[in-house]
Amino acid sequence: MTIRTVCVLGGTGFVGTHLVSRLARDGYRVRIPSRHPDRHRDLRVLPDIELLPLDVHDPIDLATALDGADAAINLVGILNESGNDGSGFERAHAELTRQLIAGCKARQVPRLLQLSSLGANVTAPSHYLRSKGRAELALQESRDSLAITLFKPSVIFGPGDSFINRFAGLLKLAPVLPLARAHALLSPVYVGDVVEAMARSLEGRHTFGQSYELCGPETWSLGDIVRYTANKIGRRRLVIGLPDALGWLQAALLQWLPGKPLSLDNFRSLGVDSVCSDGGFKRLAIAPTPLHAIVGDYLR
Repeated sequence: MTIRTVCVLGGTGFVGTHLVSRLARDGYRVRIPSRHPDRHRDLRVLPDIELLPLDVHDPIDLATALDGADAAINLVGILNESGNDGSGFERAHAELTRQLIAGCKARQVPRLLQLSSLGANVTAPSHYLRSKGRAELALQESRDSLAITLFKPSVIFGPGDSFINRFAGLLKLAPVLPLARAHALLSPVYVGDVVEAMARSLEGRHTFGQSYELCGPETWSLGDIVRYTANKIGRRRLVIGLPDALGWLQAALLQWLPGKPLSLDNFRSLGVDSVCSDGGFKRLAIAPTPLHAIVGDYLR
């Protein structure tokens, strides 16, 4: 399979900008549908990048974006929805994936890479994880007709992330930080390693039909990550792990604030440890980068 043109859904997001830069350096023509292409002019300086004023949730626009592409990569994902009934997650994750599969088949795009999440399952405790699980189920049902590769990372960190940077912002303001699910286990994975895994897999036939769990080399509790972040930004802060009953109450209150710093759905997602049972990076011959090797550079 020869791939020259790649359509990247979610190409203007955190992982997307890193991946698009890598694909451009590798010599691919990259097509990025976006409802607001003028907000991402920084991407236009890259060679062979095309930003299209298209809405991927519109089937006609999606078909236009896929027309003539050799591969599609779906990075679209949200951590919170505007409401609380799960419909926002369903639309962003499961419904879009089904539309993308149909679009790839209709436009004869043979290759599809999808970024999912560890813990995704149709029986998971949160709307986020269940909608990701339904997207994965749709992909599994299409593996006979499309060359699909699935990536399931733990929480992703790196320059521009909304994970470490969000906690750094909170720690600069609050001398004491009560923390829900402080005991939750995570294996933070560097965005550069996720991009490397996807770039290596794009034309690798041995990855067709495969699923890769992607974890960093260390497992942390959420509380320890927050304390480490405080140390890196030079703040002495008291981080207090809350019992689940108080953590639930904190999430129930914070989800009504602008930006939803924490929602009940986030709280439920953290009830599933984000650690790997499969060495995806090892299978791809990639040595994952530890948190401490990167975070100090972009928090300075």
